[in-house]
Amino acid sequence: MILTVTLNTALDVTHRVPRLLPHTSHRVTGVTERPGGKGLNVARVLAALGDEVTATGFAGGPTGQVVRELLAAAPGVTDALVPCAGTTRRTLAVVDESTGDTTQFNEPGPQISPAEWAAFLERYAELLPGARAVALCGSLPPGVPVGAYAVLVRAARAAGAPVLLDTSGEALRRGVAARPEIIKPNAAELAELTGSRDPLPATRDARRRGAHAVVTSLGADGLLAATPEGTWHAAPPRPLRGNPTGAGDSAVAGLLSALVRGLDWPERLVRAVALSAATVHAPTAGEFDPRTYEEVRGSVKVTSGQPD
Repeated sequence: MILTVTLNTALDVTHRVPRLLPHTSHRVTGVTERPGGKGLNVARVLAALGDEVTATGFAGGPTGQVVRELLAAAPGVTDALVPCAGTTRRTLAVVDESTGDTTQFNEPGPQISPAEWAAFLERYAELLPGARAVALCGSLPPGVPVGAYAVLVRAARAAGAPVLLDTSGEALRRGVAARPEIIKPNAAELAELTGSRDPLPATRDARRRGAHAVVTSLGADGLLAATPEGTWHAAPPRPLRGNPTGAGDSAVAGLLSALVRGLDWPERLVRAVALSAATVHAPTAGEFDPRTYEEVRGSVKVTSGQPD
């Protein structure tokens, strides 16, 4: 089983409009709702790949109930979310159909009490013995200690489960010091962590800060990985037009799925890049287009060292 942790779950709402213009009214041509937050997106992609996955984190209020109902309808994902008194947040993505660009609005999460955090830690400890790998993903809701991911990384390592950490800011800075197996920042998050905007030395610097391996998202330019086995750059064969929301979460799912199958780093990166590209062709985060995945997977270019 792969365990995903989403402390700041969300109800992801996507609106599609013919053209997005500021200071005007818009006629929405389509609306979708999905269980969201980075870890739930990862869980849904893993389930679609055929992996056994359990999702935990917090869910509360009417919005949290909708998230749980939608998650129950997602085949292959076991719901282990912990109730909280506050209401789960919503995120709103507005897709401009004329350009494919997406504008995102993210609400803050619910206030988590010390008792609720303690209840989550107890549930997490119960789930860890069955986990082959753990994904710790996304922002922290109010009330959760800023060092929460460091605590969760150490607990997983003590249980023998490799951890992939995908967060940002101070939560990443403290989490990486707990020595997770993999961190997956984007270029901006990596620069914030290391102070360097040059991806290759910054990725290596992040390893020195505690991560066993660092996989950096470079947007349309693919992924840059610095690992104990070597450094690789993996890129799709061509830029893909579409909705990039959730593409990084699909990359996380690809890395985890390949990790539990014992695949080598180049193949892990191929799967991660192909899934990320296939998500751009999907309508919402947490989904991917199977045809695009198979097409791109056969043509991802993996080279040693930094990107050209």
